Order: sequence, then structure tokens, then C-alpha cells
Amino acid sequence: AFDAYVVGKEDAPGIVVLQEWWGVDLEIKNHALKISQLGPGFKALIPDLYRGKVGLDVAEAQHLMDGLDWQGAVKDICASVDWLKANGSKKVGVTGFCMGGALSIASSVLVPQVDAVAAFYGVPSPELADPAQAKAPVQAHFGELDNFVGFSDVTAAKALEEKLKESKTPYEVHIYPGNAHAFMNRSPDGIKRRKGMGMADEDEAAVRLAWSRFESWMARFLS
Repeated sequence: AFDAYVVGKEDAPGIVVLQEWWGVDLEIKNHALKISQLGPGFKALIPDLYRGKVGLDVAEAQHLMDGLDWQGAVKDICASVDWLKANGSKKVGVTGFCMGGALSIASSVLVPQVDAVAAFYGVPSPELADPAQAKAPVQAHFGELDNFVGFSDVTAAKALEEKLKESKTPYEVHIYPGNAHAFMNRSPDGIKRRKGMGMADEDEAAVRLAWSRFESWMARFLS
């Protein structure tokens, strides 16, 4: 058993929304709220993968992510998908940001009940999941200036694309010019936090484009 936050229309298609390394904070709740209001509406569920803990600075967030049981997190995603399907959502997608992006792609490989995935800046380690084995359609978004080497930089994005080609499942990989890691975070706190980490880019057009691609993808596979 674990806490989860649910927002959106009853009986709408479900989307599991996975946290960044910070934990279940205002930013991820904002994303879930936004997702619930897109297009015809979705039912968004955030599982609390850290069981109530939230990192307030980079060192704490790194510590929490390092301590995460990734296999256990996949089980939490599995339980979240099952709960949505048992509670009115005929189809369920998974999305996530940063750490949650990596877990989203892993869920396309490891959680057979998932109907579609949209991942933001994160790729799972080869030990966790091989994207060449993806069974659900995968859309992935990366910032061109992302400097998390091997996890969400352009090289990681292109390597992911090669793996997805092998998977034979529908996929899209989008790279946003001039954008760094976590470019979707637009709350005042999120912007301040990104600036503190040296990511001062602000590109509302890229954020709008990414959300519209996300909405089209999820509508296509979940409706």
C-alpha cells in the first residue's frame, strides 16, 4: 500500500504521472493537474514512490534517488495502472519527468498492462530495462542542452531512438533546441530551482509544443 494523488474525470483514460528525483512536490502535482485538463480530459494518478519523503535541495534529491528501489518502483507503477483500470479507465498511459521519465520507459518494457508511454528527459539503466524490448508505444522528449550525460543528454536520446527502432513499437523522439534539463517545469519555484542548477533557459513555445505532442500521443493510444 502507498499514497497516491488522483485528479481528473472519472471513467476518463488514465495516466500514471511519475515524479522527478525531488519526490511528490508541487511541480509534479501541477503536471498531473495540467494533464487532467488536456483535450477531452484524463484521470491522472501520482504514486508516491518515496513514501512521503521530498528532497528540498539537489543533495537530498540525489540521496533519495540513489536510495530508490527501482524494481519496487516498477511494482508501484504496475499497481497504479491496475488501480486505474479497475476504477473506470479502459486504457492507461504512463508519463514521467527526469527519474520518472526513465521509469516511464522502463514501464513500456516491464509492465504489460501499459497502453502508451510519454517520457520527459530520462532513460533507464540497461540493468533495469532495455528499450529495444518496449511493448507499448513510446514518445520521448529531451532538451538539446541537457547535460546529464548518459541519462538525458542528446547522446542518450539518440541511443534511445536506435533502441526503439529495434522494438517494432510506434515511437517518437523529440529534441528541443536551446532547452536544458527539466524545461517543462514552469512554476515560480521550479524556475528558481532550475536557475540555481545553472539552467536559465525559458522557452514557453517549447513547453506548449511538448504538451501538444503529449496530448496527441495519449489521445491516439488511449482513446
